[in-house]
Amino acid sequence: MKESDKNIENLIDRMMSENNLDSPSLDFTSKIMSQVLVAEKSKIKAYKPLISKSTWIFIGVALAALVVYVLLFSGTDNQLEIGKSYADKISTAFSGIHLSKNILYAILIVPFMILVQIGVLKNYFDKKYEL
Repeated sequence: MKESDKNIENLIDRMMSENNLDSPSLDFTSKIMSQVLVAEKSKIKAYKPLISKSTWIFIGVALAALVVYVLLFSGTDNQLEIGKSYADKISTAFSGIHLSKNILYAILIVPFMILVQIGVLKNYFDKKYEL
């Protein structure tokens, strides 16, 4: 070894012997754990539905009012004519579109599968984040 390396090593040894290691206070662990518990509690959020109950009630009442309005204020003789005219308009609007059976099956099955997936995923996340 070179003499300069020995001098540096002696200097480091002297500096280390002069300084004592710092030790934490007696209640250091309890303070840290209390901060961890507070941080964990702040992460937990209460479940809040995307659509509130009052909104669902409003939608239900609006649909019920629409059904009652249609049943009460449209005459029985006009109902068939209105239905036929809408059916004719819809059939003429879609008359130029020809779908293969595979696409038709996909259009019918995909919404059903999405609904199943929503139910399964909701159940999974409810169990995962259960309080």
